Amino acid sequence: MLIRTDLFQDLDRLTNQLWGSLAKPSTIPLDAYKEGDHYVVEFDLPGVDPESIDITIEKNLLSVHAVRPYVERDNAGFIASERSFGSFTRQLFLSDNLDTDNIEADYTNGVLKVRIPVAEKAKPRKVRITTGKKEPAALSA
Repeated sequence: MLIRTDLFQDLDRLTNQLWGSLAKPSTIPLDAYKEGDHYVVEFDLPGVDPESIDITIEKNLLSVHAVRPYVERDNAGFIASERSFGSFTRQLFLSDNLDTDNIEADYTNGVLKVRIPVAEKAKPRKVRITTGKKEPAALSA
């Protein structure tokens, strides 16, 4: 139901780990799973101001954009500096079987949770089976 747009994501992630810059992170890490009649996508966005998060839907493309600004530290003698900053973006193609008009999003404890319901037309339903036999007519006396 969810399709990644970045075919080379693993290669990009490896490249970013080896030669990447903390100022230009490649993508937002995510988990995606099905829960009942919803698909849930959780994006890791620790330290991001909720006001900087932007979620858009264009046709079946879900885009998440967020910004974590660099914080200048006066007179700081860094021992380690591993936290990334800058703009973060992630895009997912959504199946036609999802209800993009009723998506919900929540940002708690640094995790953006997006719930996408399955469209009614795509939900499983029972099909009535008939036989070719006719019911016998009621006999009247």
